[in-house]
Amino acid sequence: MRLEASGNGIPAWLRGVAEHDPADPTGVNPVLRRNVMRRFAAAATNPRDAAVLVLFGGSPDVDPAAPGGLPGDADVLLTQRAATLRQHGGQVAFPGGGVEPQDDGPISTALREANEETGLDPASVEPIAVLPKIFVPPSRFDVTPVVAYWRTPGAVGVVSETEAARVARVPVSELIDPANRFVVRHPLGYMGPAFAVDGMLVWGFTAGVLAGLLAVSGWEHEWDHHDVRDLQASLAAVGMTL
Repeated sequence: MRLEASGNGIPAWLRGVAEHDPADPTGVNPVLRRNVMRRFAAAATNPRDAAVLVLFGGSPDVDPAAPGGLPGDADVLLTQRAATLRQHGGQVAFPGGGVEPQDDGPISTALREANEETGLDPASVEPIAVLPKIFVPPSRFDVTPVVAYWRTPGAVGVVSETEAARVARVPVSELIDPANRFVVRHPLGYMGPAFAVDGMLVWGFTAGVLAGLLAVSGWEHEWDHHDVRDLQASLAAVGMTL
């Protein structure tokens, strides 16, 4: 579902991710294989709805010298989950979580969770797109990504150490740098895109959504999707564990 940001509208450099569903032109992104994921969801016992906030910040003005007009200060908000969490402990993620009875749709869920995890002021966020659900088999969550723009960013940080170990605004320039992109192979056979950025390894669902959005953004540089690395070794290289 496409939305129109309030205020002065969606910045021109964000039009690609606002107007197109994530794509997988390289064929290395299992997160976006919706037919397969829908079959997993149909077979899952008691799947739970969830939402995440894919929040981009940066100047509303385009940089005419950059691909897709991407401004130099563009970033995306990520968290590193607490290592003690039962599901996806220690992984890098978008702010988000399960739907609660008081939520009024996925946007409400994503903003509430982002506030609880990072202290983000929901009023400062302008949702611009609600993407199709993506089923995550390990946690049995049926996740709706909510893409948004942060026109007037405020302070964010770890609110509860039981939920998050770190909150980071990662520059998009680092995400699109081919030197920071490769494919990881899980010991159990999973293979998917990954990013080594800001002292973290982003992989799994979060990397899949990011890679899919970058593919339609107009900002992306060609990267080596044939560079396949061991997941455990890649995590160890940035001080993280599986």
